[in-house]
Amino acid sequence: MQAKDSSPPDGGYGWVVVVSAFMVMGLTAAVLKTFGLFFVEIQQHFDELASTTSWITSVTIAIFHLGAPVASSLCVRYTHRAVVITGGLLAFSGMALGFLGLNMVWMYATTGFLQGLGISFSWTPAISIVSHYFSKKRALANAIASAGECAFAFTFGPFFQWLISQYGWKGALLIIGGIQLNICVCGVLMRPLASTCLLEASHSETETPPGNGASKIDKEDKSTITHTTFNWMLVRQPEFVLYAIFGILAAMSFFVPPLFLVPLSYSLGIDESWTASLLSILAVVDFAGRLLCGWYANLHITKTVHLLTMTITLISTSLMLLPLANNYLSLAIFTGFYGFFFGTTVAVHITVLADVVGMPDFDSALGLFMLIRSTGGFVGPPLAGLIVDMAGDYRAGFYMAGATLVLSAGFLVTLDQLQQRKERGNQTNTKPEKSTLPYPSLHPLKVQ
Repeated sequence: MQAKDSSPPDGGYGWVVVVSAFMVMGLTAAVLKTFGLFFVEIQQHFDELASTTSWITSVTIAIFHLGAPVASSLCVRYTHRAVVITGGLLAFSGMALGFLGLNMVWMYATTGFLQGLGISFSWTPAISIVSHYFSKKRALANAIASAGECAFAFTFGPFFQWLISQYGWKGALLIIGGIQLNICVCGVLMRPLASTCLLEASHSETETPPGNGASKIDKEDKSTITHTTFNWMLVRQPEFVLYAIFGILAAMSFFVPPLFLVPLSYSLGIDESWTASLLSILAVVDFAGRLLCGWYANLHITKTVHLLTMTITLISTSLMLLPLANNYLSLAIFTGFYGFFFGTTVAVHITVLADVVGMPDFDSALGLFMLIRSTGGFVGPPLAGLIVDMAGDYRAGFYMAGATLVLSAGFLVTLDQLQQRKERGNQTNTKPEKSTLPYPSLHPLKVQ
């Protein structure tokens, strides 16, 4: 059962939930983001092509998205807390079994499927519960929570590189899996909010005298509280469909740069220690971008969909310029631009989704959006890997990602135009209702 978001705490214990979500983001998304450090190691160990090895990340991303509706449904049947704890156990299992490294199919099943399912069962409830705890400060709270991905990625870059050098890529996977068990601790801190709201709603309803008109209102209100989380009818809304298509194209691009940034630096002859620092730079500027964009979006100066369109355009420009780098300094600069604008995009895209569908359908929209977006995450890395294999140059993957993002921005523009057209239509329809008399100041009862 899901609580209605009419009066969220907007603070208090909600900040404990934000900190817990911050940690979950770091222990899930940051691990996925820095998994590129294992790419070359695994590829060389199994002697496979880049396209074959990239399927590990592709499966992880796809299951991460496909598991979102399941995670949302489980949150309603049980609690966010229980689902996050389950996700932590699954993530640990994926890395611990991946330690065996039997063959490439085994890697798909462990560090791909199990790890992806663990990330999905941890990430989705964490994002969802933050949105329910906050209303006016939702953009800022989401930005802070999502910034955990960057804060952890900053340290995970050199730390994972050190683990690989000391214990090998298999030993590093086992240690990382043990670290991910802390997701369970974060899940325990995510105190359910829905039960309290439902008790209050039920209490107010029982106090209403039978036959009173307010009783009908309470019953209608309760029906909105107890709605099911998954609303498939959202696929009939043009606004949601346009935003979902944007999500598919964006997912095709977002996971390509972290995957091929390390191999690209190696191809330029950059030392391994300096290569790990690129991921740290990416994390720092990403962190700054999320917080700044979350703060700015919270001011409600610019329409969120306009802000998202601008950041997507800037990301695509950065990706188109990044392959021009020919040494560490230029690569670090372009990586910084990409990371900053990527952070601004991540900080606001969940808020845009809430604006598109409204909070009553947010849980349904989040699960369905992640499900649809999974196709992009599933196709993107292998497609980029295939293009890299054909071109024989890692730069080709960045060009593909940039071009796909340009296309995705077009769907955001279309979405904005559709919303504006509907707003103008609503204003036109409401104008005649404002005055039905030639002289509104003269009330019929006052005419003698």
